[in-house]
Amino acid sequence: MSERRVAVTGLGIVSALGIGLEPYWQALTAGKSGIATISLFDSEGFRVRIAAEVAGFEPTDFIDRKAARRMDRFAQLSVSAAKLATEDAGLDISADPERIGVVVASGIGGVRTFEKEVEVLLNKGPDRISPLFIPMEIANMASAQVSIELGAQGPVSTICTACTAGSNAIGDAFEIIRRGAADVMLAGGSEAAVTPIGIAAFASMKALSERNDEPEKASRPFDSERDGFVMGEGSAVLVLEDLDRAEARGAKVYAEMIGYGMSADAYHISAPEPTGKAAARAMTNAIASAGIEPSEVDYINAHGTSTPLGDEIETRAIRMALGDSADSVAVSSTKSMMGHCLGASGALEAAACVLAIDRGVIPPTINLEHPDPACDLDYVPNHARESEVRVAASNSFGFGGHNATLVFRTH
Repeated sequence: MSERRVAVTGLGIVSALGIGLEPYWQALTAGKSGIATISLFDSEGFRVRIAAEVAGFEPTDFIDRKAARRMDRFAQLSVSAAKLATEDAGLDISADPERIGVVVASGIGGVRTFEKEVEVLLNKGPDRISPLFIPMEIANMASAQVSIELGAQGPVSTICTACTAGSNAIGDAFEIIRRGAADVMLAGGSEAAVTPIGIAAFASMKALSERNDEPEKASRPFDSERDGFVMGEGSAVLVLEDLDRAEARGAKVYAEMIGYGMSADAYHISAPEPTGKAAARAMTNAIASAGIEPSEVDYINAHGTSTPLGDEIETRAIRMALGDSADSVAVSSTKSMMGHCLGASGALEAAACVLAIDRGVIPPTINLEHPDPACDLDYVPNHARESEVRVAASNSFGFGGHNATLVFRTH
């Protein structure tokens, strides 16, 4: 039996750039930053006081109040994004629940709940820990709560591969459909780690930008003055669907997913492998999986975190993977606007790729004011670009050496 083709038929976005597909896309293409001073907790005295928060998010806009109280924020975000995605796709899960599955990633899970319950333990003792602590904190609840809330009874799992997790979730869902184990998958990522311990811990690693006085300019991928990433939060869920099924029900097809590649650095717990060869291999594996040539890639949504090492090594990896075609491909980092959403970032960026194909507009890399000579590709600086995008790829690289690339094509 030949492998089935996979369509993207729905997008659900809950992000610092807006809640819903259109607010997200309008902010991306306008080059708007969603980064500001932290409001979710009092960051006075913290080395880093900025983040990309989902402003105005009310879980009860999407979830019953009682159910919402039993979810950490990361699960509330994933359920909300999944509901937006199924609505966008016009998907009736109840018609065939056993053939519809869920893979929603999270790099950290319910860190907000973890923090709260540690305080209870220290201040009130072990007998006062909430019985809901574990069911709220564990990372699989990004997917489990989507399954419970929407009634999806097909394959359900959660990927936890740090900053690559959202891409791995979409890639795994793609493979599940291709091999016939499900007809539809809700796939993406969710993260809500803008908390005191989340910010303090990444700051202690010197991973975060300390540009507290200019939050909107703090994330500046490929710029010579970059000084680290900005923590973001949010969720994106894509509806992946067997193409024949999608066409039979008259669904809108945003794009077709055609490739998925992975690799490992096998190098360090947090630093990227310096030559970029493993990251390049994820790209070449994805391109081979898609059955295309490197020259056919029109746009790459870069991992592009705004860290000194990462952006330079990714540039090197793109050149290695694409060869002579690297000089003609458009590359941008949407993290310049919505920060680094850890396990959700790959999903939010996959959505940007799908919309670039559908709308014919490439989002910019904002704050690229002082180009780094070591980063010498076309990064679509500061302004969106109207351009036909036939093939788009999305890169994700995570702590521990996880690498993943997704490839989408116009339908």
